[in-house]
Amino acid sequence: MGLSIDEQKAVDRFRKDVVEPSMTNLVILDFWAEWCGPCKALTPVLEKVAADYADKGVVLAKCNVDEEQFIAAQFQVRSIPTVYAMFQGQPVADLTNARGESQLKGMIDQLLAKLPIQPGGGAPAPDIAPLLAMGEDVLAGGDAERAASIFAQILEMAPENAPAHAGLIRAMLAVGEVESAQQLLDALPPELAGDAEIVRAKAALELAKDKPEDSVLAALRLAAEADPADMAAQLAYSAAAFAAGNRDAAAETLLAMIAADRAWNEGAARAKLLQIFEAVGLEDPWVAAMRRRLSIILFG
Repeated sequence: MGLSIDEQKAVDRFRKDVVEPSMTNLVILDFWAEWCGPCKALTPVLEKVAADYADKGVVLAKCNVDEEQFIAAQFQVRSIPTVYAMFQGQPVADLTNARGESQLKGMIDQLLAKLPIQPGGGAPAPDIAPLLAMGEDVLAGGDAERAASIFAQILEMAPENAPAHAGLIRAMLAVGEVESAQQLLDALPPELAGDAEIVRAKAALELAKDKPEDSVLAALRLAAEADPADMAAQLAYSAAAFAAGNRDAAAETLLAMIAADRAWNEGAARAKLLQIFEAVGLEDPWVAAMRRRLSIILFG
């Protein structure tokens, strides 16, 4: 590579002290010097933060620019202190301006949320995002059994993954396993209860409990069609239609109710429609279209 012996030794030290630890940890790399006053002031902050985050896979590495001039030159260090966050051998953030402890911790929190670092600096967590996307696509395509298998596979790799739990619950509902879905929801750790995907799955579960037999659904539809002014009949049919998988019929019925009398039963039709939106997912294109129609009815 055209390196001198001293430069090669510097590279070897850097690989051992920084690159190798960064393969499974977030390394805070501090460029400093003995004569640098600001460096000495920053050192206790870096050491404290690294100690506080040690169990989250954060370690501190220091590089004396006087002793490691070749490495400092590779990073184009022009002033000190200069501080980088390193992951898998690459700088992922410049932490130089984060001089305060709270600011530094805030930046590290953001990095840890994005990077596949296991607590304690273990092996990188598997990238489950593609599997989650696959599960959602399969579920949206109507193959609920296969989707359930995909979400179950994800949970074997990441047992605390809230979207995977939520996806499995919704897949169970799609194949009619309401009781099993309820049991899975009840068994979730309390810390997952407030996750947006879990809330969505819970809403879907509550609506699925209204699923009637085919004969009952037909009777509810006939009753609603026979008397459009009977709000109770309209509401009962909309709930049953959604639970049976006909979200279009449910939404159309509820939108007609809101247009006719939005205040009926303390806004029950609007509340039911919003519950359906939550169950389907607020980012779903179908929900976006129905929300636009609702806005037109409410605000003209």
